[in-house]
Amino acid sequence: MVPNIRVKRYKTRDICKIFDISKATLFRWEKDGLISNVGRDWRNWRLYSKHNIKEIRKIMQSRNSRL
Repeated sequence: MVPNIRVKRYKTRDICKIFDISKATLFRWEKDGLISNVGRDWRNWRLYSKHNIKEIRKIMQSRNSRL
């Protein structure tokens, strides 16, 4: 029997609130390939994983270091 492992997923609005970015920015980074393997729910809404959060954090750090 395979154990039922629940992985925490974050909605778009949660990610935008955590990182103080717009939806357009988040979606652009995904489109540009900076964020990989974004999951979807049954409504086709994006669901972000811990791995995606790490990717976003790296993007934010690289953008802030250029300022």
